[in-house]
Amino acid sequence: MEETRNLPALLEAILFAQGQPVKTQFLAKLIEQSEAYTETLLTALQKKYEQPESGIQLMKASDSWVLTTKAIYAAYIGQALELSRQVPLSRSAMEVLSIIAYKQPISRGYVDSVRGVDSAHLVHTLLEKGLIEEAGRLDVPGRPILYRTTELFLRSFQLETLADLPPLPEGYEQLSFEESDMMEEIPDSDREGDGFSG
Repeated sequence: MEETRNLPALLEAILFAQGQPVKTQFLAKLIEQSEAYTETLLTALQKKYEQPESGIQLMKASDSWVLTTKAIYAAYIGQALELSRQVPLSRSAMEVLSIIAYKQPISRGYVDSVRGVDSAHLVHTLLEKGLIEEAGRLDVPGRPILYRTTELFLRSFQLETLADLPPLPEGYEQLSFEESDMMEEIPDSDREGDGFSG
């Protein structure tokens, strides 16, 4: 790394990218500084965000730090998130959501195999919209993440339970094989945690 780094800006970028609590020890290692000095930099950043012109804050919990929005803006943020979730889904996203809804809990590798194309971005979109969630991991090598639909999915499609889903179209009933039987067909990248791309 360059010696002319702006360390406060670097910490800010790391915390923003992580989006979750990060330990002081980990941050110190990344910026190649002592924990004590890193703590000093973080405290200064925290004071900077306390200014009224900032809509975010830097919070410390135990030995970890996380960037969050300020509580006074919670109602507006909730509205913004709800509006983003209401954006109509593309035909491809609806296809992925349907596969998960009928065959849950399933992995992204299963969805890819059924569709014949990579579905990483679409799965990520559905997660962001709150229509699906993680539901553990498949008990096979690599332990890929399993996905299922959420309560928001039921409300969005005016369903009381999954039993209220309409019958599968003719020709789709055969999609009932076990995921463990498909593992040889799943790309190696999917066996390593079902990570998202893009």
